[in-house]
Amino acid sequence: MSAEIENWKAAREEFVSQWGAIGNAWGINRTLAMIHALLMTSREPLSTDDIMAELRISRGNASTNLRELIGWGLIRQIVRKGERKEYFEAEKEVWKIFSTVARERKRRELVPALEVLTRCADQTKEDRSPEARAFHKQMAELREFLKLAERVVETIATSEQGRVLKFAANLFAKR
Repeated sequence: MSAEIENWKAAREEFVSQWGAIGNAWGINRTLAMIHALLMTSREPLSTDDIMAELRISRGNASTNLRELIGWGLIRQIVRKGERKEYFEAEKEVWKIFSTVARERKRRELVPALEVLTRCADQTKEDRSPEARAFHKQMAELREFLKLAERVVETIATSEQGRVLKFAANLFAKR
């Protein structure tokens, strides 16, 4: 094996491992993040067996995380004519990955949090005790902040990359 190939493999292995650690820090299953990293850096679609061998994980672990990644819209299943194996490939365009993750996190995290805050604020809006008023005010402020965050995420996720990058460059250039 050439030094170039060995260097590439070592760099890829480090990326896959660290992407798993980063995902874990963001509250995402480490194996899910590692499978995503592996597929993102693969030139060709990989089979479940390829993924299992590369990451040294069980079929059940691979299948569960592949289904989750498909559910997030970060990978897609590829059917090869005449083959029984399932193959998978990841979205490679960084902006599409970011937009997909932003939309999914909004759906899975922001929307449920907003629902809880709304219920709690509504439940205490008529109460007049100092504790209830303070609680209601805190819930309403948190809800307004999360609504803003939801609008920001939605705006970024549905915008063209160039527009967002230009806006961000202008925003941070003024500091």
